[in-house]
Amino acid sequence: MRPPSPLRRRPPQGLPLRTIAPNALTALALCSGLTGVRFAIAASGAPIGLGDSSQWQLAVIMILVASALDGVDGQVARMLRGTSRFGAELDSLSDAISFGVAPALILYLWALNTSPKFGWACALLFAVFCALRLARFNAAIDATDQPRKSAGYLTGIPAPAGAIGAMLPMYLWFITDDSRFRSPWLVAPWVAFMAVLMVSSVATFGWASIRLRRRIRFEALVVIVAIGAALISAPWPTLAVICVAYLVTIPFSVAGYARIRRLRANISVAPPA
Repeated sequence: MRPPSPLRRRPPQGLPLRTIAPNALTALALCSGLTGVRFAIAASGAPIGLGDSSQWQLAVIMILVASALDGVDGQVARMLRGTSRFGAELDSLSDAISFGVAPALILYLWALNTSPKFGWACALLFAVFCALRLARFNAAIDATDQPRKSAGYLTGIPAPAGAIGAMLPMYLWFITDDSRFRSPWLVAPWVAFMAVLMVSSVATFGWASIRLRRRIRFEALVVIVAIGAALISAPWPTLAVICVAYLVTIPFSVAGYARIRRLRANISVAPPA
């Protein structure tokens, strides 16, 4: 009589438990971005001339919350060893909606709808270019040769930075209540410019490219705390300054990566000793 064969173990199905937390944060970021659209719809339906910007501010805050959650979910996934292909795909889909579709709709309802054809074209451009950037990122995620990533640089500005930067006219409007910042002839070109930066091939700083010396790490902590305090006490002027400062760093990041490319080229052509 043959002994009973051992039971075969079934392959694990579904998502591991450790991936639930980062994927939940990604889903919350998606919910936050879509909630921003809800506040923008409510604000656009309010009577004209009341000057109440609270609903618009809530719409922007929801995009900022989505960007904060987007920055946390990857760190949580790596900390819990919960990275997965599913999480990567969900993150890209969430980013496309939260930082592409949602900001485009908010800006259209806020200013671009007064010039429907031109304004809608720029809103579409922003949403589509954000999706193209994320598709390019996903296509290269398994590539072994990524010289910019290995040097700590990004290609183009990331989607959250593009969304936050595209809403710069809104921050200035919140500060000054000047209707000129709400003009579609100012907002539309700015939105198109940020869309082009997202799909551009310019090298931009990533977190890995920022290396602080030991003697200035305490000073860096002080600066971070000061920025956090400024965001709490005066959020819109602080965000406007951050956006301008980030754009100013782009020429320096391009020059920094060009220097790294030259060093790598010199090393590759150097004759063996």
